Amino acid sequence: MHDIPLPTPQRPEILAPAGDTPSFLAGLAAGADAIYLGLKHFSARMQAENFSLAELSRLTDLAHSEQARVYVAMNTLVKPGEPAAAYRLVHRLARQVKPDGLIVQDLAFVDIARQAGFEGGIFLSTLGNLTSPQSLRTAKALGASRVILPRELSIDEIRLMGEACPDGLDLECFIHGALCYCVSGRCYWSSYMGGKSGLRGRCVQPCRRVYRQGGGAAAALLRQAEQQNAREEVRHKGRQLRELQPQGREGRDQRRSPGKGREGRFFSCLDLSLDVLAKTLLNIPHLVSWKIEGRKKGPHYVYHVVTAYRMLRDNPGDAQVRKDAEEILELALGRPGTRARFLPQKDNTIPTSPSGMTSSGLLAGKIRIEQDGRVTLKPHFELLPQDYLRVGVEDERWHATLPVTRRIPKAGTLLLRLPRHKTPKAGTPVFLIDRREPELMALLREWQSRLAALPVRESRAVEKAPVFPPAVKPSPRPDTVVRPGLPQGRETRGGRQQITGLWLSPRTADISRTVAPRISWWLPPVIWPEEEEALRRRIERLCREGARHFVCNAPWQKDLFPADLKGDALDLVAGPFCNIANAAALAVLRDMGFAAAYVSPELSREDYLALPKQSPLPLGMVIAGFWPVGISRFGLLGVKPNEPFLSPKGEAFWARNYGGNIWIYPGWPLDLGEQRQELQAAGYSFFARLEEHVPQGLLEARRPGLFNWEGALL
Repeated sequence: MHDIPLPTPQRPEILAPAGDTPSFLAGLAAGADAIYLGLKHFSARMQAENFSLAELSRLTDLAHSEQARVYVAMNTLVKPGEPAAAYRLVHRLARQVKPDGLIVQDLAFVDIARQAGFEGGIFLSTLGNLTSPQSLRTAKALGASRVILPRELSIDEIRLMGEACPDGLDLECFIHGALCYCVSGRCYWSSYMGGKSGLRGRCVQPCRRVYRQGGGAAAALLRQAEQQNAREEVRHKGRQLRELQPQGREGRDQRRSPGKGREGRFFSCLDLSLDVLAKTLLNIPHLVSWKIEGRKKGPHYVYHVVTAYRMLRDNPGDAQVRKDAEEILELALGRPGTRARFLPQKDNTIPTSPSGMTSSGLLAGKIRIEQDGRVTLKPHFELLPQDYLRVGVEDERWHATLPVTRRIPKAGTLLLRLPRHKTPKAGTPVFLIDRREPELMALLREWQSRLAALPVRESRAVEKAPVFPPAVKPSPRPDTVVRPGLPQGRETRGGRQQITGLWLSPRTADISRTVAPRISWWLPPVIWPEEEEALRRRIERLCREGARHFVCNAPWQKDLFPADLKGDALDLVAGPFCNIANAAALAVLRDMGFAAAYVSPELSREDYLALPKQSPLPLGMVIAGFWPVGISRFGLLGVKPNEPFLSPKGEAFWARNYGGNIWIYPGWPLDLGEQRQELQAAGYSFFARLEEHVPQGLLEARRPGLFNWEGALL
């Protein structure tokens, strides 16, 4: 699109994050080859400042003058009423800004970008969950030009993906920055707890909180409520915890023995940092981009991390450069680092530190409460004007961020002016999370002057309207009861035929050939590289034995089926983990060969009722059962599976291992049974219930399982 050298596996680009203009300029100043960022809408980092089209047009011109590329992240779930707005935004982006690539997770953008005349690359986000070799071939057939790999892969798996990648498709992988405990695109934790979805860029990071498991959890929560003099809360929590505790003598012993409990930030990950190991990524086929996470970080972080990885890429055999780069990364103010699963011989590494501090930033000191009540800090190092500090961590009531207004020498006294309701306790840690060194600020002012000299390209109204397919009349299908165990065959419930659904696994696939055709086979929500071939063989065997109904829980799973059984010979349904929520995405699924689709479980009542009137495919939904709040490959550290654990608010959860992945469930099921008639009237023609073997001792919490039905998906 522009006369800019393209990256290669021999010289992959250093891809820098930018959440605001100073961070964008810091990336250019440090020598980034490309910068990715979000707009005010349709970005999976909505908490970042993000950019308007007018300012982005100048920034893109500046980047192109430096032979650097610009990629715009439009990687959110698109709701039923949003495809037309997304089209107008992409159309204006293509004409006014001319970025080099779009980063997308929703299939809607594949069609929307084409219609809007976007000429840059289409990059499928890690939120799209392309985790195995076949997904790359399917992505290429859809017209994608790049796939962003998941952060859970080892170097061997990344190499396998590179070797399987078709010509004409590039790969991008993360080398540094924050890790999520759950697999990207397979986390509903924040949304399930209140409508703030990671798929919409609104995650409130429930994984970063302190959780409790064991006898001490109940006693601690009750003591906390009593200390707050909340009598009604005490009674409520007491009832709730009695429901959640194991019954009989064992349960009584746990409530009396708080010392036996465990608590910690069990799911709060350290930061990924490949540093000197990044050189092992050189020369992997099709891997052309090293990505740095951090669109909510400041220019200090961007400048230092980009500088360090550019040094490591350009001087892979220089020991002194490696040492210097590691020292620069120490200055970047991130969390403590981890290799995660990158090294295959250490593939059981769990990148969490339940008892440690997993907040980002450099520990500057701890809070002191003076005799006169003042809150002070004696820093371990010099603080500079415009430094930014974090008091405590996000889930503490006194958590706050504030700037430093004057120089404070090492061991000097900084007075912290905080609201009375946010007064921290003595010993609370304070972190330096951003630093504006005079040298960096002077450098950024030079770049800002260059930016200011460039003209702004004005936007024009979009007159052309997008074309979306007409809706279809819903066709009835049997309901499905999806079970983790072996099938019972067809059933009748309330006069309506039901079919048994099974998660496809080595155990469930080994059943009688007379039963296989009567099952709805649900493919896993995540398929890792080494699992793909065995899964393909199981699918082929089931098809030979007459199985025809399959639910694919990623669009890319469609091409795992035998070529001679495509089309009408198979009944392929897009599953709920495909995260489908709009008519444009459904049209892409229809063109791929899907016969029907389950919609995303995250939608609100208004969105649910609107979608069937727009859909080109028959629609179903998961109406009841245990929907997981997240799926992880990182394992458990400090939490026992199949036992309840509690959030700071007393909400119960439990974890279970399925096929090497950890599935985390809430202590209460999804239940939209009372809304069934309304949903049928709106046009839904089939429903599913997900059954699970509930852990012994867990009584479901008495709270509604409506997900976002009565709220909103922000």
